[in-house]
Amino acid sequence: MDASFVGFVAAAITTISWMPQVIKSWKTHKTRDISLITYLFLSTGIFLWLVYGLLLKDLPLILSNAIILVFTISILFFKVKYK
Repeated sequence: MDASFVGFVAAAITTISWMPQVIKSWKTHKTRDISLITYLFLSTGIFLWLVYGLLLKDLPLILSNAIILVFTISILFFKVKYK
């Protein structure tokens, strides 16, 4: 099995896993139980993983972390907006 294939599958699954939280926050406007500090740290870490992927030119790391960063920033936006 090719390592890139495993990377793309792992990236797809972990990326898709963020969608339910983004959709729920968007539809319900309820973010009270979401920790702002956790998502700030998480978004920072994901940004650093994205930079790491760019430095390595690793497409699965770049794609998944770029998309996940958009999702986590969306959740942060909803957290601040619907507070």
